[in-house]
Amino acid sequence: MRRYSFATIINTKNELPIATQLPFSVAELDGKLFITSHFAKSNEQSVCIEDQMSLIIFTEPHAYISPSHYDRRESVPTWDYIAVHAYGRAKIIRDEQRKINALKDMIVFYEKDYLMQWNSLSDRFKLGMMNGIVAFEIEIEELQAQKKLSQNKTAEERRRIAEHLEQSKNTSERDIAKYIKSIKK
Repeated sequence: MRRYSFATIINTKNELPIATQLPFSVAELDGKLFITSHFAKSNEQSVCIEDQMSLIIFTEPHAYISPSHYDRRESVPTWDYIAVHAYGRAKIIRDEQRKINALKDMIVFYEKDYLMQWNSLSDRFKLGMMNGIVAFEIEIEELQAQKKLSQNKTAEERRRIAEHLEQSKNTSERDIAKYIKSIKK
């Protein structure tokens, strides 16, 4: 969740799913897991998040797996992936100082060097930016993880798959290759 922290948060509004892709910061406090982020105030999901369970889906890394790497000709393409589903109820951060701290935590997580620039901005500018967002925190109540890393293939097939993915220009494909190589069987 920390390494692939850009995720999709899903709620319902008028009994229909509503989703937004957001960057999250992840923290552990007193043995509990918390994630924070913020919506643009104009995002319709921000008004329904607090009254219900949220599902946050983290879905990286992943890669298409060609059957050309398999020993058997009678094979089909598939997809290898790692995913985490996090469930919890959001609380809107209304306290101005907690909102500032949540933004600073996110800045430090994503681009620590920007913090100096952020701190030098006028209070008027920062207040204007903060008035345009709805910050929230979710205490994670349940985690579900799923991975498909060609575990059902032979060690030789996994080696070929990983070697192929390691040559990719796509970072996600190179990352999934490391996980595939870690499978011991």
